[in-house]
Amino acid sequence: MELVKLQIEEEIAIVTIDRVKSMNALNNQVYEEIIAHLEAIRANDAVKVVILTGAGEKAFAAGADIVQMVGQNAMEGRHLAWLCHRAAELLETMRQVTIAAVNGYALGGGCELTLACDIRVAAENARFALPEVGLGIIPGGGGTQRLSRIIGIGRAKELIFTCDQIDAQEAYRMGLANHVVPQAELMDYCRAMGKKIASKASYAVSVAKASINNSENVDLPSGCAREQDLLGLLFATHDKGEGMKAFLERRKPEFTDF
Repeated sequence: MELVKLQIEEEIAIVTIDRVKSMNALNNQVYEEIIAHLEAIRANDAVKVVILTGAGEKAFAAGADIVQMVGQNAMEGRHLAWLCHRAAELLETMRQVTIAAVNGYALGGGCELTLACDIRVAAENARFALPEVGLGIIPGGGGTQRLSRIIGIGRAKELIFTCDQIDAQEAYRMGLANHVVPQAELMDYCRAMGKKIASKASYAVSVAKASINNSENVDLPSGCAREQDLLGLLFATHDKGEGMKAFLERRKPEFTDF
C-alpha cells in the first residue's frame, strides 16, 4: 500500500504523506517512500520546487508511529533515526527548493521534516511541537540541531524540554513559519510561491541554497570566500548572460540551466 503520493505539476513536485486515519504518522515505510520520491525528484531536471504536505485537514504529520516504536529495540530505533535523518537531509540539501505546506499538526518527526525544508508555510490551524522527552526519548530526526538554528537556542530548549505545542501565529512570531494563511488557501499559496521560484534561474537558486546552507557550518570569512567562488562560477553559465541581457532588453528571460 502506497503511503506517500507524488504528483508532478509542470515544474513543481507535490509529495503528500497519506495516512489520514493515523494522522499521517511516520513509520519506516512512510520514511522509505519519502526518501524514494525525493531521490527521484532530485535527479529530475524538470522539477524546480518540491512541496511537502500531509493528506486531510488535521495533520501534516503527527509524529513517528508510536504503535511501531513501542516494541522496537535499540538497533531498530537507531535505524528509524537514520531514516528520519536521510529524509531530512534530502529536503535540506537537494538542489530543488523545498516548501513545507503545514496543513495541521506537525509534531515530532513531522515537525522535524518541516525544519529541514527551505520554507515553511503554515495553515491557520497548524500546530508545532517536539514532544519526545515526554515519551522517554529525544527528537531523533534533527530536531535538537535544526530548531535552535531557526528560532534560537533558548526557545528551542524550552519547546523541547516542555513538549509545549505552539500555534501557527506563535510559530510565525518565532520565525519558525515564513507565512500563515487560511487552510483553504494553503496549497494554492504554496503553488504560487513555487511558480515564482521556478521562474528564476534555477541553477543560481540551487547555488544560493548551497551557499546559505554552508554558512551554518563555517565562520563568516570562510563563508564569504565561498560565496565569492560561487558567484564567479555563475558568471560562466548561460543563465547569467541570458538574465542580464533580458534585463537590459526589458524582456522575460529564458533560463535553461538546470
